[in-house]
Amino acid sequence: MTDRPGWPGAGRNPGRGPAVIAVGLAAVALALSACSGAGTAATGAAGSAPPPSGPSASPLATPDIPGVPGEASNGTSPASPATSPAALPLAGKIIGIDPGHNGGNFTDPGAIARLVWNGTAWETCDTTGTTTDGGYPEAQFTFDVARYLRADLRRDGARVVMTRAGNDGVGPCVDRRAQIINDARANVAVDIHADGGPASGRGFTVLEPVADGPNDTVITASQRLGDDVRQAMLAGPAMPVSDYTGVDGIMPRDDLAGLNLTTVPKVLIECGNMRNATDAGLLVTARFQRQVASALAAAVVAFLG
Repeated sequence: MTDRPGWPGAGRNPGRGPAVIAVGLAAVALALSACSGAGTAATGAAGSAPPPSGPSASPLATPDIPGVPGEASNGTSPASPATSPAALPLAGKIIGIDPGHNGGNFTDPGAIARLVWNGTAWETCDTTGTTTDGGYPEAQFTFDVARYLRADLRRDGARVVMTRAGNDGVGPCVDRRAQIINDARANVAVDIHADGGPASGRGFTVLEPVADGPNDTVITASQRLGDDVRQAMLAGPAMPVSDYTGVDGIMPRDDLAGLNLTTVPKVLIECGNMRNATDAGLLVTARFQRQVASALAAAVVAFLG
């Protein structure tokens, strides 16, 4: 969930066709089906629970870590003998993932209430995020989707940088999260969230940056990425575009550090509304989380391809 002071109105109706996304999703589905067996538990592929959570989150970036069971020394899944690394669609690419909030944020309200500069104004270091009516936290959802997405991207040859390593720490602050991804010189990045909107509202929303100085050079690319993410979500998970905010699933935002401070193409996705019973029933399931990850991976492949 992202705070919403003074949302600017959205005015663009994305026009990208679904064909390239459908191809990307098919490729991801094929990859998932091929990854059964010993390596499945380590990567969080279809048919398994997410990989075990890591240690308390660090304020530092968490790039691919060698030595994980079932992975090559560069942090990617081993290529089959018939597939050269150069043939992988994301070979040589760096992808940033920012799983919103953190599981320990509830324990230290003073730390997350500290003000940081978001590029245009002061905002709090972070928030706790929202929960479903049953108490399932947004921070857990975002971290699980991020791990599934990391596995999918690695399988496609990418190096992945995440802004937090676990779900029992505090922070890092939203400005630091942007810096981690910028410093990694990521080719593209996605911030993962779930909304805490009105109980009557359903659907996902893709938030895009508005030019404010630091992000000026990546606005057009971020809008194109937003179109790719929207199309991939429509072609994948059973989640409609939001019926209570944005326009056709897209909303520009000028008040969020992650988008204001980015120097790489980036969008933030609210994957559904945790306060809506129908959406919440999907968001809490591993199956839906894997589907969101697959859609985001397909969008990244389409964008970089």
